[in-house]
Amino acid sequence: MTGVLDGRVAVVTGAGRGIGQATAVLLAEHGARVVATDRDVAALEGTLDLLDGRGTAIAADLTDPETPPQLVTRAVEAYGQLDIVVNNAGYTWDGIFHKMSDDQLTAMLDIHLLAPFRLLRAAAPVLREAAKRDAAEGREVFRKVVNVVSISGTMGNVGQANYSAAKSALIGLTKTLAKEWGPLKINMNAVAFGFVETRLTAATDEAGTFDRGDRQIQLGIPAEARERAAAQIPLGRAATPAEAAGGIFLLCTPWSNFLHGQVVTVAGGQAEGMTF
Repeated sequence: MTGVLDGRVAVVTGAGRGIGQATAVLLAEHGARVVATDRDVAALEGTLDLLDGRGTAIAADLTDPETPPQLVTRAVEAYGQLDIVVNNAGYTWDGIFHKMSDDQLTAMLDIHLLAPFRLLRAAAPVLREAAKRDAAEGREVFRKVVNVVSISGTMGNVGQANYSAAKSALIGLTKTLAKEWGPLKINMNAVAFGFVETRLTAATDEAGTFDRGDRQIQLGIPAEARERAAAQIPLGRAATPAEAAGGIFLLCTPWSNFLHGQVVTVAGGQAEGMTF
């Protein structure tokens, strides 16, 4: 059966679990070849199993400056091209602003802004040269970049000054590259998620921790906060990772060719996410 993404090659970051894994699998199911990356080796192996021969994987820390070029190189060496980049990797390190450390802010900027910046910079020669070849041959081929942001980045959120600032900055990067890369038919868009059932939004006593160097960062949110968040969603519940991946998938398909420089909110109608 023909897939809508047949012949496309995608890089998906944070693909070991949650939204990233669901996105990698969904893209592959519709024909793309996927280069998946995550720092969690065991989780990434699970994703590779789900890709079932339709992709490859690199276990690496995305905040390492050497990782983004490696991802681009793997895509080109394995599949000869690169057409889709999904910047999804990330985590949260919450705290009230007046008690927030410099390290908390820097950590969020590193993973949510600097890492996507480096990956897109590394991908730029491949994406731009392919676009120029297409133009010289009289063909119009659209390539796709999807940056995962959050309604915390569009509307702010208590306890997430660092995360909100980083995601808002990524929106700025998205809109700027939409202007610079639009003539090359490289669609630049962002998806702002609301409450999605992942380990970042699990109950605190179930979410586990994220290891940053020798420090363990508690993930998740208090149970009462989860209940309040769900009550604010007109659809009545959080999204599943598969439903969230659907928003990313849309922006990777030909049906989004004239959707450009936008922040698409996928939040079940949550009021905080309806305007920007």
